[in-house]
Amino acid sequence: MSGVIVTGPPKADLKDVDALARYGVATVSEAMGRTGLLGPLVRPVQQGVRVAGTAVTVLSWPGDNLMIHAAVEQCGEGDLLVVTTTSPCTDGLFGELFATALQRRGVRGVVMNTGIRDTQALREMGFAAWSRAVSAQGTVKATGGSVNVPIAVDGQVIRPGDVILADDDGVVVVPRERARETAERAEAREAKEAATRAAFLDGQLGLDRYGLRETLKELGVEYRAYEEFTGERP
Repeated sequence: MSGVIVTGPPKADLKDVDALARYGVATVSEAMGRTGLLGPLVRPVQQGVRVAGTAVTVLSWPGDNLMIHAAVEQCGEGDLLVVTTTSPCTDGLFGELFATALQRRGVRGVVMNTGIRDTQALREMGFAAWSRAVSAQGTVKATGGSVNVPIAVDGQVIRPGDVILADDDGVVVVPRERARETAERAEAREAKEAATRAAFLDGQLGLDRYGLRETLKELGVEYRAYEEFTGERP
């Protein structure tokens, strides 16, 4: 497998990246029309952490982390490393030593569509990580691959410089050209949710706030008293 290392790709503005980091993955995906989500199998190795960064992408051979070493050189302040392989792989391609090198360069976290290891150490050093598997299985450094090329994870195309947002709910990718627009839409959505939260705290029901009683009626859903429905007395 030959490959390429692309240097200096365009990136989303870090001000827009940091604006997106104020909102959860679910909110941002909804703000983009329920798009951009990676699948539910990419999960955090820690809890209570949310990060956003510009993607440095890696395409590796299964069981081989050579191209992650090459990618470290391409990473800088505000980036987030995203790694996938040419075919499914759950080996532990990434661990504490990689995290140490990336943290030194200002990288905010890693998303692995593969396995990860040294998870306790990653939590202790405060390096945020999401992965498809946790595995102590080691790897080799023997096959070429690519860095900073478009990759696909769970049907989502991730380009270098796109925004990656990750939290306890999963991971979402925001195209770099849509970062500012999406942050604005997420802000508006959060304001709307705040108003709904206040209404619920005041006792209003979702059935009424969202006009769902008419929907139930249109769908033929009926209210029936227990006695009428069962023929029994409560």
